[in-house]
Amino acid sequence: MKIRDWDRNLKIRLFGEGLMNVLFWMFFPFMAIYFAKSFGKESAGILLVLSQLLGVFANLIGGYCADRYGRKKMMLFSAFGQGITFILFAYANSPWLDSPVLTFICFSVLGIFGSFYWPASHAMVADIVPEKDRNKVFAVFYTAINISVVIGPILGGIFFFQYRFGLLLFAAFASLLLTWLVSNYIRETAPEKREKSLVKDDEMKWHTFLWNQLRDYRIIAKDKVFLLFIVAGVLIAQTFMQLDLLIAVYMNEMVPKQTVLSIFNWVVEADGKTIFSWIIAENGLLVALLTVAMTTWMNKYKERNVFMMSAFTYAIGILIFGTTQHVWVLFAAMFIFTMAELMAVGIQEGFVSKLAPENMRGQYFAAASLRFTIGRTIAPLAIPLTSLIGFSWTFTVISVLSLAGALCYYLMFYLRGKQPPPASVPSIEAAK
Repeated sequence: MKIRDWDRNLKIRLFGEGLMNVLFWMFFPFMAIYFAKSFGKESAGILLVLSQLLGVFANLIGGYCADRYGRKKMMLFSAFGQGITFILFAYANSPWLDSPVLTFICFSVLGIFGSFYWPASHAMVADIVPEKDRNKVFAVFYTAINISVVIGPILGGIFFFQYRFGLLLFAAFASLLLTWLVSNYIRETAPEKREKSLVKDDEMKWHTFLWNQLRDYRIIAKDKVFLLFIVAGVLIAQTFMQLDLLIAVYMNEMVPKQTVLSIFNWVVEADGKTIFSWIIAENGLLVALLTVAMTTWMNKYKERNVFMMSAFTYAIGILIFGTTQHVWVLFAAMFIFTMAELMAVGIQEGFVSKLAPENMRGQYFAAASLRFTIGRTIAPLAIPLTSLIGFSWTFTVISVLSLAGALCYYLMFYLRGKQPPPASVPSIEAAK
């Protein structure tokens, strides 16, 4: 399915969301640096944990709102809310006001609006794209995101620190432009008629829905193999979640200005913040170029070996980051770090589907996302930890956590080899 054959909804979203993603990556990777400088590393870590917790709960009810109120309404509400928040964000970093507290509030609110936007956005793809073409459409959006990861940090390394007010004002304009596009050119795709069996869910209060979602996660405790998968994922997430947290702060504080390239009379110099923006772009470029090839390669090996090797490679990559200040070694560390990401990213979802009983795959996939939600919530604690034990030991601790994740994978496959394949079992709701 070629882009020219796409529904107009998808074409408009690809443009609008592409622009928003570039702007997002122009400021998001540098927020840990900003908060650490404004509040201190201890307070910054706690605030970032709080921000992530708000996003976790918002994400749980985002899908519910998309089903209850419609895709277009939630996208419109979220885009407009982001636009207004960006205006306040800009004001908090303007010539008239410099308020880290208001900046943190705006940063957290942007995360909440994003959690409302993306479930509706993804549901819209499922509404209008035939099943056989969905993976290709999602792949195009995924590629667009990674192109944004390449472009955004490079531009952000310049604009965030020198022209933050103008950057945030432009982000507000882009959000309001997306609001206008959604309002005038995107049609609602949610089913107008619902089956009687869904009426009760449709009338369910949001807090009841949230409680049911949390209760459904108890399936984890009943499957030891799946529990180990989650625990390993949370441990290993402490490495790649540090990309815009610990690594950002480390490079800002510890990596000095240095010569990157010297050819004849042409000398390129960069400080830690600029080098950080470059390695973030390196990560996005490698992901965009090599995901498919690496997944094809990894499919030739046993899943146990791939998962464990990915964890070992993460441990090596994060350890190198904490032991060097040289720009080219940092680039090499990011290459190793990204290879660890690409080893497992293409096969993890398929592995979850193998673990899940056929009639409970939805619950398993929802529970599997805890690897990232819990991991993202814990990861900011690495920033205040550096004040207690220093950067080198903090990187070492995170490396050890990744090795512990590899051990969890080993135990997981050991237990899996002893249990029968998954069979259909009564779901939580059916068992009531």
